[in-house]
Amino acid sequence: MKPLDQSYSKSRRFKNQVKAVVTNPYNVIVLVAIVLLTYLIVLPLVDMLSTTFQLAQRDLRATGGTMADVGKFTLYYWQRLLASDLSWNLLFKPLLNSLTIGVGVSVCAIALGSILAWLMVRSDLPFKPFFSLAVIIPYMIPSWVKSQAWLSMFKTPRVGGAPGFIAALMMNAGISTERIEAILSPIAYGRLAIIIVLTLHYYAYTYLLVSAALNSINSELEEMGEIQGASKPLILRKITLPLVLPAMLSAVILTFSKAIGTFGTINYLGAPVSFRTLSSELYSNSKSQNTQTAFAMAILMICIASLSVFINQRLIGARKSYATIGGKGGRSTPIGLGGWKPIVTIILFIFFLVGIIMPVIILILESCMLKEGTYSLSNFTLYYWIGEGDPNIMEGVPGIFKNNTFMMSLVNSLKLTLVNGVFGTIFGQMLGYICAKGRGKLHGKLVEQLVFIPYLIPSVAFGGIYLSMFSEPQTLFGVTLIPALYGTFALLTLTSVVKHLPFASRAGTSNMLQISGELEEAATIEGAGFFKRFVKIVFPLSKGGFISGFMLIFVSIMKELDLIILIMTPKTSTLPYLAFQYQNQNCPQASNCVAIVMFSIVFLVYALANIFGDADLAKSMAG
Repeated sequence: MKPLDQSYSKSRRFKNQVKAVVTNPYNVIVLVAIVLLTYLIVLPLVDMLSTTFQLAQRDLRATGGTMADVGKFTLYYWQRLLASDLSWNLLFKPLLNSLTIGVGVSVCAIALGSILAWLMVRSDLPFKPFFSLAVIIPYMIPSWVKSQAWLSMFKTPRVGGAPGFIAALMMNAGISTERIEAILSPIAYGRLAIIIVLTLHYYAYTYLLVSAALNSINSELEEMGEIQGASKPLILRKITLPLVLPAMLSAVILTFSKAIGTFGTINYLGAPVSFRTLSSELYSNSKSQNTQTAFAMAILMICIASLSVFINQRLIGARKSYATIGGKGGRSTPIGLGGWKPIVTIILFIFFLVGIIMPVIILILESCMLKEGTYSLSNFTLYYWIGEGDPNIMEGVPGIFKNNTFMMSLVNSLKLTLVNGVFGTIFGQMLGYICAKGRGKLHGKLVEQLVFIPYLIPSVAFGGIYLSMFSEPQTLFGVTLIPALYGTFALLTLTSVVKHLPFASRAGTSNMLQISGELEEAATIEGAGFFKRFVKIVFPLSKGGFISGFMLIFVSIMKELDLIILIMTPKTSTLPYLAFQYQNQNCPQASNCVAIVMFSIVFLVYALANIFGDADLAKSMAG
């Protein structure tokens, strides 16, 4: 063959290879996903970092600058945060409080969630159908709602403005107010209260992840140890614990990152005693238009969360799959609790009664009390539910079911959760498909890493980033691609979908990993195109996981407060934000009413999805 023909053949072969890559629908989807994730996640993060080095007009006097210096490079905000007279109160003390909360909640939640997961999956514990539902309920109740219930139980008359249930009993017993404050204040407010409340919320993450890992372990591994004469504690320590350790460490990341970034619980239980963390300082600075300082705090929180992820990966290595642990065909034989069975069962009933049922009952009782702290039949009323409007009560605002603001917030919440549930689940399944099919490949790793970034960004900061980014039109070469979204439902939707992509993608990955690639390969041999394979094979087989992924997003967004608190407007108010407003306006009864309605919706939708759609949050979290 002549050299010219050889050159022509190589050129033609290269063009054909490029054409094959470009015209492959899977490659197109991967490219579009990477571009969108870069625009919606990476660029806002870069913009947030660059903002911390740009001088704001409000700080010209403090820096001695002129109008010409606005927007120019400066280290003022980092110097003010890290090395000034304000650093201790502005950064280091809140940082220490955040780390204390994060470590305390992680240790307690991991221990509690792991024990519950083992009891539910590996033991012969009775009443498992009841316990399996009860153990998920804390995930459905927002942590700030638990904070309301905690205050209703333990708040003191001096700090809380009215006695809680315990304080009222102590007052009736003749105990002095000073004595009540000394006994209950350390329990009602501050570090201990926050750790307990967040533990009762975030243990659900550990339970979901560890139970999914335990379900994949073949019990023959533990039985072999028992045959060799090993005791149950030794089997747990030497066999079971090493196998579920990756799931536990993943739960540490989820719990620690969430705990140091939470705001609602800190506001309820920390603000009354001036206990501040980085998240509360971030919120305060954002509300005060100290955007650069707030973003600098967010960057530090992201660095802390990223460091925890790095340590996690160093501990468990690159493996993130449980495929080597037994397989689907494994047998699971419950381990007998022996004489401990009735004791463990009673302890669990007491735990769920005190930790789950009682807070809900307290909220219901508080919502029917005309005056806080007065536990008498004459003080009970349904005004905050169905009252027509009394100038002497709640400044004349009618009960929630007669309140237009509540009805608007209810509609907004339902619309937001349904729209985000559908779009978030679809995007999550598509991203999960890419991550599953591209596992071990460059594009799969890239998409997986990009999707995880929003989880590292504190919710309050993430809302602030999108508020800053989309308050102005997004243009390209003078063409407006996206108009200004401030105050619109679209901004709420976009922010919520992107922030919850880590969970949506994880659910999608877990779902897609269960579908064998051989099915698509067989369809390809028969001439089926990509979209036909997806519609005829992938989607029908992933229907159950789709419902579980939808519920994961639905539950998360229905109770979301931290993410949306900075971008709320009167027209876009949701139920969590309305409850937050009522609490800050010293109307805890109305706040409780809103919280009860919100929890009832979440529980009802999940129950229906579980009964008719086989929804399983544990499977969605086990990607």
